[in-house]
Amino acid sequence: VQLQASGGGLVQVGGSLRLSCAASGGTFSEYTMGWIRQAPGKERDIVASISRTGGVTYYANSVKGRFTISRDNAKNTVYLQMNSLKPEDTAVYFCTADYNTDQRMRTINVHDYWGQGTLVTVSS
Repeated sequence: VQLQASGGGLVQVGGSLRLSCAASGGTFSEYTMGWIRQAPGKERDIVASISRTGGVTYYANSVKGRFTISRDNAKNTVYLQMNSLKPEDTAVYFCTADYNTDQRMRTINVHDYWGQGTLVTVSS
């Protein structure tokens, strides 16, 4: 499956952005989807993930209450709504997909597929 992330950009502290990740080449509803980010000079970190049906979500503590992950299986797209952005949210955001499993919702580095990444910069 191919993943195309979009929606990144420059935003001020406290602002909002919505990332999208469009999937193609597979049956979208069979994939658990997630977002991983990597800040400059730091290791990758999990942001959020959503189960195949959308019924279960997981959030890193650092984004809980500010970010919302959702999916539209009819549009083959997963979203990450980011509100109340902070400078520490600055990172490249990657979407991920895992086939036929919900066991990697808290995994950082092991995923079946990765998107190309979209840069989010939060300026103060």
